[in-house]
Amino acid sequence: MNWNLLIRQGHRWISILFTLAVLVNIVAMTQGQPPIWIGLLALFPLILLLVSGLYLFALPYIARARRG
Repeated sequence: MNWNLLIRQGHRWISILFTLAVLVNIVAMTQGQPPIWIGLLALFPLILLLVSGLYLFALPYIARARRG
C-alpha cells in the first residue's frame, strides 16, 4: 500500500478520534472539575494530527523538488 494514502487515511481517522476526545472533555467539564487525564485526553491525537498534517502539507513540495 502507498504510504501517502495510508498516512492520509490515518489522518482522517485520528481527526475523528480527536473530535470524540474533545467532546468527552466538554462533557466532563460540565460535570464539575474533571481529572487531569481527561483534559490531556485530546492531546495525544492532536500531536498525531500535527505530525501527519505537516507531512501532508509538505508532500507536494517534496514531490516537486524530487521532479526537478
